[in-house]
Amino acid sequence: MAAAVPAAAAASSEAPVASATAEPGAGDEDSREVRVLQSLRGKICEAKNLLPYLGPNKMRDCFCTINLDQEEVYRTQVVEKSLSPFFSEEFYFEIPRTFQYLSFYVYDKNVLQRDLRIGKVAIKKEDLCNHSGKETWFSLQPVDSNSEVQGKVHLELKLNELITENGTVCQQLVVHIMACHGLPLINGQSCDPYATVSLVGPSRNDQKKTKVKKKTSNPQFNEIFYFEVTRSSSYTRKSQFQVEEEDIEKLEIRIDLWNNGNLVQDIFLGEIKVPVNVLRNDSFHQAWYLLQPRDNGNKSSKTDDLGSLRLNICYTEDYVLPSEYYGPLKTLLLKSPDVQPISASAAYILGEICRDKNDAVLPLVRLLLHHDKLVPFATAVAELDLKDTQDANTIFRGNSLATRCLDEMMKIVGGHYLKVTLKPILDEICESSKSCEIDPIKLKEGDNVENNKENLRYYVDKLFSTIVKSSMSCPTVMCDTFYSLRQMATQRFPNDPHVQYSAVSSFVFLRFFAVAVVSPHTFHLRPHHPDPQTIRTLTLISKTIQTLGSWGSLSKSKSSFKETFMCEFFKMFQEEGYIIAVKKFLDEISSTETKESSGTSEPVHLKEGEMYKRAQGRTRIGKKNFKKRWFCLTSRELTYHKQPGKDAIYTIPVKNILAVEKLEESSFNKKNMFQVIHMEKPLYVQANNCVEANEWIDVLCRVSRCNQNRLSFYHPSAYLNGNWLCCLETSENALGCKPCTAGVPADIQIDIDEDRETERMYSLFTLSLLKLQKMEEACGTIAVYQGPQKEPDDYSNFVIEDSVTTFKTIQQIKSIIEKLDEPHEKYRKKRSSSAKYGSKENPIVGKTS
Repeated sequence: MAAAVPAAAAASSEAPVASATAEPGAGDEDSREVRVLQSLRGKICEAKNLLPYLGPNKMRDCFCTINLDQEEVYRTQVVEKSLSPFFSEEFYFEIPRTFQYLSFYVYDKNVLQRDLRIGKVAIKKEDLCNHSGKETWFSLQPVDSNSEVQGKVHLELKLNELITENGTVCQQLVVHIMACHGLPLINGQSCDPYATVSLVGPSRNDQKKTKVKKKTSNPQFNEIFYFEVTRSSSYTRKSQFQVEEEDIEKLEIRIDLWNNGNLVQDIFLGEIKVPVNVLRNDSFHQAWYLLQPRDNGNKSSKTDDLGSLRLNICYTEDYVLPSEYYGPLKTLLLKSPDVQPISASAAYILGEICRDKNDAVLPLVRLLLHHDKLVPFATAVAELDLKDTQDANTIFRGNSLATRCLDEMMKIVGGHYLKVTLKPILDEICESSKSCEIDPIKLKEGDNVENNKENLRYYVDKLFSTIVKSSMSCPTVMCDTFYSLRQMATQRFPNDPHVQYSAVSSFVFLRFFAVAVVSPHTFHLRPHHPDPQTIRTLTLISKTIQTLGSWGSLSKSKSSFKETFMCEFFKMFQEEGYIIAVKKFLDEISSTETKESSGTSEPVHLKEGEMYKRAQGRTRIGKKNFKKRWFCLTSRELTYHKQPGKDAIYTIPVKNILAVEKLEESSFNKKNMFQVIHMEKPLYVQANNCVEANEWIDVLCRVSRCNQNRLSFYHPSAYLNGNWLCCLETSENALGCKPCTAGVPADIQIDIDEDRETERMYSLFTLSLLKLQKMEEACGTIAVYQGPQKEPDDYSNFVIEDSVTTFKTIQQIKSIIEKLDEPHEKYRKKRSSSAKYGSKENPIVGKTS
């Protein structure tokens, strides 16, 4: 499975930026690429009231999956023995293909048989915006194989006149089933589809069948079937090319798609129904149709007793124009750190008007990071926070724009820092079964509290020691930010000698290390949310580390724990050595001295996971098979292994990679394949799903982008049986027949598509135009009346320090947004006109019962 990662921690997986050579003008966007980029982030929170087993043991072992149509792209860990499983797993990924439904399935894990699907939540793509950013309880719906469909059918109907041997005339219906596209995987593999074609009416059901197409999700049938649709007892010229009205209204063509089961039952893949009266005005009809569930679908099933699932979903679809269109908005946003006061800047105003500040923070932080503008902006908005802070002990404890920006920055730039610092110890904790419970009320029978206390102390000491010795690995951007925070805090509270430390520890301990310890899956340090016992251990460690950081920085004589057992435990750490270590660490990471990250000498771990690769060598019978292997990519090499932790079977140095591209499905009749082209023979790899394939291609492209001798052309198909399947060239060394995909940003740790981020902020401004208008009105009111008018739900919640400067910025924002609206509207019109109803891009939603 592709391990999903949090929005902030994930390296961007966008497509390459489209090149543009001309100045933008009327119609220019029609001739250049507009990228449609989809992403999905959110959280699978929990389920409740699942159906119990019949019998004494009512509990279930549950997990949840995310599916694009029928393709599974993410899976949670298993929560054992529960009817209300708490998953708490965040996900983020780019969606690399079109889809109809986003579905969440709740399964009951079965060791001996197939896992049981308890229920599902299926949301149409066009309805996803109704749930954006909100936690919602969804009722689980039953899972019926007859309703699990995806894909589309290309169909052609024709009406011919036919004169029989005895001279009578009849109408002949010609049904040409050309192809299908996007059929589901069956047990992870492409299916063996065939179609039945039926003419159905009140008193007839004539059925014919296509040939079976092996191992493909996009079968090309190209088969024609003939049906008589009416007979005329008295032939006249008037009725020669007409079907009688009463007949045409009652007849329909039904096409059912099936997966050939060979020795087991065939599996229904979907159906379409097309009334013959589509030919009433024309004797020819051709169109693509979306496959539909079978007639009875879920109609007889109960839908109110399967339980429910709590989800937070945020789906975005951005239409990214060529780069030059974003110049004015980008310039205005990047000027923000220099605007006085900062509250009058475009970046700050975006945070003010967005319904959820988090929506604005991620693209804003990425864009400012990309242009080295984040530190001055974060410093300026943090200074605004400090003006409202009265107690040094609560410094940077709120959830403001400043703290959220810094949180996101630490997630983006601090990912590798966390891996080299925390991951080895977190792996040890999660993979061991040592009990660390020290709460007398929660102790299990047979637990020894003293042993547990020693286990907990061992982990805390090991983690603390690693953190306070890690300053040389702290990213420069974080160090620069901490330096600024420290200086400002000292100026704000000149009489408090400890505030210089608490200003930094409130971020690095409270909002970075402590959060990563208790939620390692959120920071991509572990693949899943840990089990309940491990979560409890991590919570106790996180509390202690967090308190050690603040206790050491504030030199408090006692801890701030509310629980008696934690106060007793913390006495073990109330030694001068811990305070000295914390202060030394905080001094080092808030210094302006240039640091060399440990990542420069050690290879950076980028991605790992299980996939299938085609055998490289030759077998005795000449056939090469696919084998499951564990792949690992660092900044130096790509390796695969029989199992995680085992020695590498095969190694490709990153410097030897010449190209990484998708591989056409027809090469091996397998989906989600890509090729790593290097100095030796191409390595053909099959990922488990489209998201995982997309992520591997992107990260391999990024890490090898600057290699010498990269290819400009490649073969999109494999070299089999003495020739390339794509161009039929016989030489294995023949030049590729297709241009390689354009390059992507070379920075493997912060891969930022600034056009995409600017487009996202344009969308947010557009969605918040009403609030922007209210803010503009507020500036006018303040300017006239020389002071804010305290009116609830109006503008009293806006921060407006300088109404004149803020008003000018809002005017600039509105002008830029209006200009950007024009090319977006042109593209939308072009897209809607080019995607005619019935085309492959906009298939007909067929008749359902």
